[in-house]
Amino acid sequence: MELYLIRHAIAEEALPGQADDARPLSPEGVKRFRRVVQGLKRLKLGFDRLYHSPKLRAVQTANLLTPLLEGESEVTPYLAEPPSPKLLKLLQGEKVALVGHEPWLGQLCALLICSDSQVGGGFGFKKGG
Repeated sequence: MELYLIRHAIAEEALPGQADDARPLSPEGVKRFRRVVQGLKRLKLGFDRLYHSPKLRAVQTANLLTPLLEGESEVTPYLAEPPSPKLLKLLQGEKVALVGHEPWLGQLCALLICSDSQVGGGFGFKKGG
Protein backbone atom coordinates (compact mmCIF):
# COMPACT_ATOMS: atom_id res chain seq x y z
CA MET A 1 0.00 0.00 0.00
CA GLU A 2 1.10 3.54 -0.74
CA LEU A 3 -0.23 5.97 1.85
CA TYR A 4 -0.30 9.75 1.35
CA LEU A 5 -0.88 11.99 4.36
CA ILE A 6 -2.09 15.45 3.37
CA ARG A 7 -2.83 18.38 5.62
CA HIS A 8 -5.67 20.62 4.51
CA ALA A 9 -4.74 23.76 2.55
CA ILE A 10 -4.60 27.23 4.12
CA ALA A 11 -7.95 28.16 5.67
CA GLU A 12 -9.60 31.44 6.57
CA GLU A 13 -9.26 32.65 10.13
CA ALA A 14 -12.34 31.95 12.23
CA LEU A 15 -14.88 34.75 12.34
CA PRO A 16 -16.35 35.70 15.73
CA GLY A 17 -18.87 33.03 16.66
CA GLN A 18 -17.92 30.78 13.72
CA ALA A 19 -17.45 27.10 14.48
CA ASP A 20 -13.97 25.77 13.75
CA ASP A 21 -15.49 23.00 11.61
CA ALA A 22 -17.01 25.62 9.27
CA ARG A 23 -13.81 27.48 8.35
CA PRO A 24 -13.36 27.42 4.54
CA LEU A 25 -10.13 27.50 2.59
CA SER A 26 -8.79 30.95 1.84
CA PRO A 27 -8.52 32.07 -1.80
CA GLU A 28 -4.73 31.88 -1.41
CA GLY A 29 -5.02 28.37 0.05
CA VAL A 30 -7.09 27.22 -2.95
CA LYS A 31 -4.65 28.82 -5.40
CA ARG A 32 -1.60 27.25 -3.78
CA PHE A 33 -3.17 23.83 -3.42
CA ARG A 34 -4.24 23.78 -7.06
CA ARG A 35 -0.54 24.17 -7.89
CA VAL A 36 0.23 21.24 -5.57
CA VAL A 37 -2.33 19.11 -7.43
CA GLN A 38 -0.81 20.11 -10.79
CA GLY A 39 2.62 19.09 -9.49
CA LEU A 40 1.29 15.73 -8.34
CA LYS A 41 -0.28 15.24 -11.79
CA ARG A 42 3.08 15.92 -13.45
CA LEU A 43 4.58 13.27 -11.16
CA LYS A 44 1.80 10.91 -12.30
CA LEU A 45 0.60 10.34 -8.74
CA GLY A 46 -2.96 9.22 -8.15
CA PHE A 47 -5.12 7.59 -5.51
CA ASP A 48 -7.49 4.61 -5.41
CA ARG A 49 -9.18 5.87 -2.24
CA LEU A 50 -9.32 9.20 -0.48
CA TYR A 51 -10.49 9.61 3.11
CA HIS A 52 -10.98 13.06 4.61
CA SER A 53 -12.09 14.80 7.76
CA PRO A 54 -15.64 16.21 7.89
CA LYS A 55 -14.31 19.72 8.63
CA LEU A 56 -15.03 22.08 5.73
CA ARG A 57 -11.38 22.93 5.00
CA ALA A 58 -10.52 19.22 4.67
CA VAL A 59 -13.59 18.57 2.51
CA GLN A 60 -12.58 21.41 0.17
CA THR A 61 -8.98 20.18 0.03
CA ALA A 62 -10.19 16.65 -0.79
CA ASN A 63 -12.40 18.08 -3.56
CA LEU A 64 -9.35 19.75 -5.10
CA LEU A 65 -7.65 16.34 -5.18
CA THR A 66 -10.42 14.64 -7.20
CA PRO A 67 -8.52 14.96 -10.53
CA LEU A 68 -6.01 12.52 -8.98
CA LEU A 69 -8.65 10.12 -7.67
CA GLU A 70 -9.53 6.97 -9.59
CA GLY A 71 -11.80 5.49 -6.91
CA GLU A 72 -13.94 6.59 -4.01
CA SER A 73 -13.77 9.57 -1.68
CA GLU A 74 -15.14 9.13 1.82
CA VAL A 75 -15.55 11.34 4.85
CA THR A 76 -14.49 9.91 8.21
CA PRO A 77 -14.62 11.51 11.65
CA TYR A 78 -11.45 9.55 12.51
CA LEU A 79 -9.38 12.17 10.65
CA ALA A 80 -10.69 14.93 12.93
CA GLU A 81 -9.32 13.35 16.09
CA PRO A 82 -6.14 11.66 17.38
CA PRO A 83 -5.11 8.53 15.44
CA SER A 84 -6.87 5.36 16.49
CA PRO A 85 -7.13 1.71 15.47
CA LYS A 86 -10.55 2.60 13.97
CA LEU A 87 -8.82 4.82 11.39
CA LEU A 88 -6.24 2.17 10.54
CA LYS A 89 -8.99 -0.41 9.96
CA LEU A 90 -10.52 1.85 7.27
CA LEU A 91 -7.47 1.89 5.06
CA GLN A 92 -8.10 -0.17 1.96
CA GLY A 93 -6.60 0.09 -1.49
CA GLU A 94 -3.23 0.25 -3.14
CA LYS A 95 -2.85 4.03 -3.15
CA VAL A 96 -4.68 5.76 -0.32
CA ALA A 97 -4.72 9.47 0.55
CA LEU A 98 -5.78 10.88 3.92
CA VAL A 99 -6.70 14.57 4.26
CA GLY A 100 -6.73 15.79 7.83
CA HIS A 101 -5.38 18.17 10.43
CA GLU A 102 -2.44 18.79 12.70
CA PRO A 103 -1.40 17.61 15.22
CA TRP A 104 -3.16 14.34 14.38
CA LEU A 105 -1.55 13.73 10.99
CA GLY A 106 1.88 14.19 12.55
CA GLN A 107 0.94 11.78 15.31
CA LEU A 108 -0.35 9.27 12.75
CA CYS A 109 2.91 9.51 10.83
CA ALA A 110 4.91 8.91 14.04
CA LEU A 111 2.67 5.96 14.90
CA LEU A 112 3.11 4.36 11.47
CA ILE A 113 6.87 4.88 11.32
CA CYS A 114 7.90 4.49 14.95
CA SER A 115 4.96 2.62 16.53
CA ASP A 116 4.55 5.56 18.90
CA SER A 117 2.37 8.58 18.12
CA GLN A 118 4.28 10.79 20.56
CA VAL A 119 7.83 10.26 19.25
CA GLY A 120 9.35 13.71 19.00
CA GLY A 121 5.87 15.18 19.41
CA GLY A 122 4.92 13.66 16.07
CA PHE A 123 5.95 14.89 12.62
CA GLY A 124 4.93 18.37 11.49
CA PHE A 125 2.89 18.94 8.31
CA LYS A 126 2.58 22.37 6.74
CA LYS A 127 -0.83 23.48 5.50
CA GLY A 128 -1.35 22.00 2.07
CA GLY A 129 1.62 19.67 2.58
